[in-house]
Amino acid sequence: MTSVMGATASSQLPIASAAASEPAIGKEFNSFIKLLIAQMRNQDPLAPIDSTQFVQQLATFSSLEQQVNSNTQLGSIASMMGNLTGIMAGQALGQTLSLQSSWLPYAGQAVQFSADLPGGTSRSVLSIRDQAGQTVWTETLPAGALAHSWDGRSTAGVQAPAGELYEFSIDTYSFDGQYTGSIAPRVTG
Repeated sequence: MTSVMGATASSQLPIASAAASEPAIGKEFNSFIKLLIAQMRNQDPLAPIDSTQFVQQLATFSSLEQQVNSNTQLGSIASMMGNLTGIMAGQALGQTLSLQSSWLPYAGQAVQFSADLPGGTSRSVLSIRDQAGQTVWTETLPAGALAHSWDGRSTAGVQAPAGELYEFSIDTYSFDGQYTGSIAPRVTG
């Protein structure tokens, strides 16, 4: 196998330069072709490059080029999906939205939420954790109440800092006191 260590960028090769707007793969392709030509020019005439090796190098680069082009197309698709999400969100302006989420922001005002309790629930316990996973509030929610709120106080009576996210979890228990699961609260706004 012939090495191309001696090839330099100063060789004058008859290859068209890539346009400035051409993606990086075009520049890499030109560099690859330059290296391949330098390798062919500098090969030992008594021991030329094996044609199988030559074809393998071309196939490898072609495969790389296809993968880069696929990534470019996937990026384009992701961008279009982001635009579509923005359009769909724009259609929700002025509408009342309701979503179920474990993580809720505390903005300095009481956090209003409801709970879609499963049938057979006799008791539900709210636990609120900060971003470090420390429990800051625990409360048994009143049975039959549809709306609930947390005023931002911790069990120690300290006011939570505004602008932080908190994890809300509602553990549910059956009439015989058995734990039945955990649900996220529903926020409407």
